[in-house]
Amino acid sequence: MATLSEEERRGVFDVRYRAFLETVTHIRADLHRYCARMTGSVFDGEDVVQEALFEAYGKIATLAEPEALRSWLFSIAHNRCIDFLRRQRARARAEKQFAEDDESMLPVEPSGRGVRRAVEQLVINLPAKQRACVLLRDVFSYSHKEIAELVDSTVGSVKVSLNRGRAKLAALPDEPASTPERRHDPKLSQLLERYIELFNRRDWDGVRALTSADARLRVADCFTGRLGDSPYFIEYEAKDTIWKMEMAEVDGQPAAVIFNRRNGKWEPAHAVRIVMSNGSIQRIADYYACPWVLPAATSVRILHSVGSSRGPSDE
Repeated sequence: MATLSEEERRGVFDVRYRAFLETVTHIRADLHRYCARMTGSVFDGEDVVQEALFEAYGKIATLAEPEALRSWLFSIAHNRCIDFLRRQRARARAEKQFAEDDESMLPVEPSGRGVRRAVEQLVINLPAKQRACVLLRDVFSYSHKEIAELVDSTVGSVKVSLNRGRAKLAALPDEPASTPERRHDPKLSQLLERYIELFNRRDWDGVRALTSADARLRVADCFTGRLGDSPYFIEYEAKDTIWKMEMAEVDGQPAAVIFNRRNGKWEPAHAVRIVMSNGSIQRIADYYACPWVLPAATSVRILHSVGSSRGPSDE
């Protein structure tokens, strides 16, 4: 068997790399929707996508069939979702009712207007395997065989999980899904409110005083590292648009939402996740480069306006 020269290997990698970038561009929002529904959070879903894409890029040379790139990416993302659930100690609880020994259930087919959106909203109620099978089949239209490959299972097991998941969804109350309420520490809410107030005033020294010395920053697809090593606040100061930050809950989690002023109206632009503990801000994840995150949320609640808006022209 002939071996490839170094130049030929580089050529093969370049082709796969270009295919990788093109495919990611087309399916990035779908990958995020899938991971967001699997994890139950648009923020956690985007973090999982970032991990999956980083892993996939490092393994691109091992992909034997370039035409299978889309399925391969979904498979990696699925595995990272399961890892996430395991880390959160949720997988055991989610799958404790699952068994693969009953294939006698009658098929349940989804029907009705807006079924895909309803499935996306309700699927968090399902155990992890049923959740994955329903999403991949009824939202992303994968075949039973493709799903079996993606979740490392059998076609028969996929059909059982799919039917059980559909049956459970059909039995849920016929009303809009709501994100379970989460109890928030009042002190942390006050810290978030103070952060947003100072951010809107462009008081960057005040903002920095609220962050820990080793606070981390992720501006998705742009920067990951220490907050102190980034031009994060300078870039917000230099924006050529009028903007403001509002306190919010996104999928039940405390967050901030950036609004931009366009044509005389405030329009939501993107979300910012701020993680706080021990009286200071430990991590900031800004989804400026991920416009698909906010629209994918099942619930976005603007709590109240904090501070004032400023920009190059606020007339």
